[in-house]
Amino acid sequence: MFASVLILVISGFEFLLSKAERKPTIETNKSEVKKFPKKVIEHLKLVKPPQYFNVPILLYHYVEFVKDTKDTMRQSLNITPDIFEMQVKSLKEAGFTFITTHELGLVIDGQKKLPPKPLIITFDDGHWDILTDIVPILNKYNAKAVVYIITDFLDTPDFLSTAQLHEVIKSKRLEIGAHTVHHVSLSGKMPQTTKYEVAESKNYLEKKFNIWVDSFAYPNGALDLPAIKAVREAGYATAVSTVPGVEVSVVNRFALYRLRPGRRTGQELVDYLSREDSSYR
Repeated sequence: MFASVLILVISGFEFLLSKAERKPTIETNKSEVKKFPKKVIEHLKLVKPPQYFNVPILLYHYVEFVKDTKDTMRQSLNITPDIFEMQVKSLKEAGFTFITTHELGLVIDGQKKLPPKPLIITFDDGHWDILTDIVPILNKYNAKAVVYIITDFLDTPDFLSTAQLHEVIKSKRLEIGAHTVHHVSLSGKMPQTTKYEVAESKNYLEKKFNIWVDSFAYPNGALDLPAIKAVREAGYATAVSTVPGVEVSVVNRFALYRLRPGRRTGQELVDYLSREDSSYR
């Protein structure tokens, strides 16, 4: 059960060791785990054992009414605005506190305390519905979220324009993260390609929009040791994967787990996020 995620965690932090021998390529979308292996903690040579805490990070792509019935991929990744609103409302009423990945990074570094029942909402890619459908719902419930932008896709059909992203930033409802320049799966790529995609997306967003970007999302959830190293060296504080789970510590800060809420609402959604085991599906 643990095999693929043990590789993920070990590979993600082997760069901290002076002699790294494994350099696997990992596709993370089939992995699950609850506890980190003791071996990894020992290798990190931490002064004291890392603190573990649960923070559900929700993964979304589209929030809209899909008009093209033949677009099965879009439909599979979509949540309609009414369902998304019901989810945010359910979480708010259940006492969850919406935080961002920047705040989570501060918690991992011991600079900030977690609020009661913390939760992060994330959106990958940066589609136009961020401004038209998502911001109004976040405003209504005084919630916040994180959107990961593919920088070369700005000002193209189906994605936010530069002007719209400025409006999103002004709303102060969404923190901006990077999702590479060209939405390239980073596992197995040449080191220079990986470094460019990781660092340039951050640099572009910071210079173009005068913001600080310190969180990264791996396209398609694909990562390997060079990708994790590139993220760390580019100056990010956190990075999110597609491995299902809720547990967070310094051990997985560059491969944070995320959950797909699907169309769950109300108590079903709350119960799903509050599970004690690792079999999230």
